[in-house]
Amino acid sequence: MPQVLRGPVCGAMLHQATQGRVMDFNDFLGGNAVLLALAAFLLLSIFLGVRIVPQSEKHVVERFGRLRAVLGPGINFIVPFLDRVAHKVSVLERQLPTASQDAITADNVLVKVETSVFYRITEPEKTVYRIRDVDGAIATTVAGIVRSEIGKLELDQVQSNRADLIVKVREQVATMVEDWGIEVTRAEILDVSLDDATRAAMLQQLNAERARRAQVTEAEGKKRAVELNADAELYAAEQEAKARRVLADAEAYATGVIAEAIKESGIEAAQYQVALKQVEALTAVGQGSGKQMIIVPAQALDAFGDAFKMLKGRV
Repeated sequence: MPQVLRGPVCGAMLHQATQGRVMDFNDFLGGNAVLLALAAFLLLSIFLGVRIVPQSEKHVVERFGRLRAVLGPGINFIVPFLDRVAHKVSVLERQLPTASQDAITADNVLVKVETSVFYRITEPEKTVYRIRDVDGAIATTVAGIVRSEIGKLELDQVQSNRADLIVKVREQVATMVEDWGIEVTRAEILDVSLDDATRAAMLQQLNAERARRAQVTEAEGKKRAVELNADAELYAAEQEAKARRVLADAEAYATGVIAEAIKESGIEAAQYQVALKQVEALTAVGQGSGKQMIIVPAQALDAFGDAFKMLKGRV
């Protein structure tokens, strides 16, 4: 059976074993301390020297407080312990909070303009070292440009030429912030509002303008009706004159024919025409309703007899 050690003998053996292990660890450290320190330094250098930049960012590197480089997306290398990433700048498009500012038009009307600006940082080294509050600087610039441009236009032009106004504001803002490494992608004028008094005055003016246009339209309609009526009367007179001219020509032609017949046939042709007209006149009188009284000359019967004789002779 194994013997169990107790008392002072067991304690002495444990003490000897512990001392032996400490001596082995010390010996190991003494022989490999340099290698371990070198490995730790190498790992730390890799950790500090390799920088992975996301696609949506750019990192500004400084060396002893001075700009050294700008790291783009992907794996980048810097000098450990000398270089450090001082700024991590997002290149995503940003939107300024909707701003509202007062402006006065060229015709002295107070308006309230709401604007919205979208921008992104393209050159972080300029943005970091040239401007502190980017959003505040852009908002102040936009407010000043909007007031300046609206002051050149009257209220009606501001309402009707908003697209041109937006283009001018965007171009001027882009020019102003270019030195800050910022690109303005969009600049919008969301609303142009008026106070209640100005709105009421404009409504009254609009109603008056509508009434004036209605009166002008009515007057133009009446004028056009008179012109058309006059043209119609003139046309009727011209047509009547043409009809009379045709009748006169026909009468002249008939008279000429009768004169030629009288010249050739003598007085009988004239008597024949007179008798024919008398018969036609009596025929027209006889076509009445029968209520009128007809007075016939005493020589009418003789004329009819002569006419019938002449007609008989013609037949």
